[in-house]
Formats: sequence, structure tokens, C-alpha cells
Amino acid sequence: MVNIVNYTTKELDLLARLMRAEALGEGDYGMLMVGNVGVNRVLTDCLDFKNIRTITEMVYQTPGGFVGVTSPLFYSSATTKEKELARRVLRGEYYYPATNALWFYAPASNASCVPLWYDQRLAGRFKNHCFYEPYAGVCPQLH
Repeated sequence: MVNIVNYTTKELDLLARLMRAEALGEGDYGMLMVGNVGVNRVLTDCLDFKNIRTITEMVYQTPGGFVGVTSPLFYSSATTKEKELARRVLRGEYYYPATNALWFYAPASNASCVPLWYDQRLAGRFKNHCFYEPYAGVCPQLH
């Protein structure tokens, strides 16, 4: 199967660890959606992601990167299962509402997703993560 983003073995582990750190409590689908957002950031050439071309650049982007890199969950090696989840998104598997999303966040307990976040529209919610995508035409690689 063809990968939609080139990556090294180290970057596969890095993406899998990020997915775990950001969404372990959201199950496999939640981790896959976090991976979708990461892959989208590498594929686009727009907004805050104009100079992001690798998994490593995406994971460690500052400002605008992922909070998960500061989590203790990020610092141990990825499991075989976590790496397989990362491979799936690197091969192009997408899951709604993260299909065209470049951002996500987890609102406070029992809070609703706001309709706009950093001027980006709500694509939808999965468990406790709200996913946001640019408007059509802003990032042609996504729409």
C-alpha cells in the first residue's frame, strides 16, 4: 500500500506516541483522528502549516504544536498496536470528523464545542475532542 506521507521508522514511533499522548482515553478511533490531523498538517501548505513537511516537524512545531509532547504518555516507545494505528493514517485512512481537520481540542467536562476556534469552523466532535477545519478554498490540499 502507498503512503500519503513519507516517514522514517523513528517518525512512525513518534506519530504513534503523539496519537497515544493526545487521545489514549478516546480509544483507537480517537487516536486515528489525532493522526489524521497530524497527517493533514504535513500535507497542507497553508495557514500555520506552510513550512511543515515531515512528521518530526509536525510533532514538534512551535508555536502551534501539540500539548501531548509534554505528557508522560509521549515519552515511552509506542506499542505494536499504536504503530499499526499510525501506519493506517500514514496510508491514507481518514475518519470523520477529522477528515479535513487541522486542529482539535478537548473542552471542559460536559462543555459543548464552540462553533469557531481560531476562526476555523467546527467539523464535528468525537467523544471529548472537537475537530476544526479550514473553510473550503483556504487549504486546497484538504478540499
